[in-house]
Amino acid sequence: MAVFGPVALTGCDEAADKAGEIVSSATAAVASAAQQKMDEVKDGINATGDVKAGSTSTDGDRTVAEITATNPTDKAADYTVMVNFRDADGNFLDSVVLNIDGVAPGQSKTGTARSNRTLSGATQAQIAQALRH
Repeated sequence: MAVFGPVALTGCDEAADKAGEIVSSATAAVASAAQQKMDEVKDGINATGDVKAGSTSTDGDRTVAEITATNPTDKAADYTVMVNFRDADGNFLDSVVLNIDGVAPGQSKTGTARSNRTLSGATQAQIAQALRH
């Protein structure tokens, strides 16, 4: 009778690790691109408190969330908003930048944040940064 020792599946482990590295790298690139768009806004004022994210839903193969900007000032304003999508455990999945233009003084206006790729599982939208300009 032959006795075999433990079998190592290093090829599978390495493939899984490599796939994880690729996803992690792509996710970091998306976050970096979103931050670059935010950095392009000149003379923006931190307005994270003016902006709220609604619950997420799907539209085709993308995750979407309604984003509402409420302008507390006495002048019309434009908003540039970075929205992060996270899974149920709070892990970062995707990041998008949304413009909500022409929000009248004392009024609210909505826009739709749409993920860059298909996201699976339960997701939530989170306002990462908002600038009023």
